[in-house]
Amino acid sequence: MRIVAGELKGRRLASPPRRSAAVRPTSDRVREAVFSILGDIEGARALDLYCGTGALGIEAVSRGAAGATLVDTHTALARRNVTELGLRDRCEVVRSDARVYLRRARRLFDLVFCDPPYRLADRLEGELDTLIVNRLARGGRLILEGSARRPLRLNLPVLVERRYGDTLVRIHAGGSE
Repeated sequence: MRIVAGELKGRRLASPPRRSAAVRPTSDRVREAVFSILGDIEGARALDLYCGTGALGIEAVSRGAAGATLVDTHTALARRNVTELGLRDRCEVVRSDARVYLRRARRLFDLVFCDPPYRLADRLEGELDTLIVNRLARGGRLILEGSARRPLRLNLPVLVERRYGDTLVRIHAGGSE
């Protein structure tokens, strides 16, 4: 895996072993497509929930986001990538369950990347709606990645929906405060 564009373009990211079930990184192809849809993100504050390697948050920073908060219960790969890429001043890595983090957080984010384990989709739907909308800044967007077979359904308006193989990406509008 590599950073697709921006100041860190081409730099490698530490990845899990190929057969790891614990982390399913967003592919370079899907990341490139998502950021193409998002357009200019200069100065944005990004939150990467279920971050795994931190690829989405790190890609955002590489492309001009002011900073990113990377949240996961297993943070070793994200911490390693942030350290090796020299991003500790722009990326905060938080070891926490995403729902717990969202309940406790007080800041707002312009971009929220949410790529939970596919097996959790049923359990997360109702809870994530409320929790994420409270963390989105005015005009913010939620980028939700999930299984095309069993997509996570939220009540936020869908701006864009794209399918990449078994992966479904939805970009939701949110944040009206």
